[in-house]
Amino acid sequence: MTEREPPGLAPHIPADLYRQAEATGRPIVIIHTPTPARRPAITYLLPIAVGCAGAIGIIGTIAALLALVEFAAHTAALIATTAGPIGVGGITLKLLHPKNK
Repeated sequence: MTEREPPGLAPHIPADLYRQAEATGRPIVIIHTPTPARRPAITYLLPIAVGCAGAIGIIGTIAALLALVEFAAHTAALIATTAGPIGVGGITLKLLHPKNK
């Protein structure tokens, strides 16, 4: 016994179900569920790009702050070595001792 596909219908309907529905007069209902459309790449790339830009901005801000603090520390050290001892109201404080003495 060879079963053929029903004529003119979708190939996924089994032949025996088609023949049985044809013999009894029952209607055949075919439900087509389309596959969902793929999301465009921009929906993924835009949040990644915004996140990376924000991360780079934060890293740049931290680097600039650290450079500013380093520059301020070097400036304070330079001023302290050239100024010598600091005196306020009779109390003198030598901030940095020269290494050659």
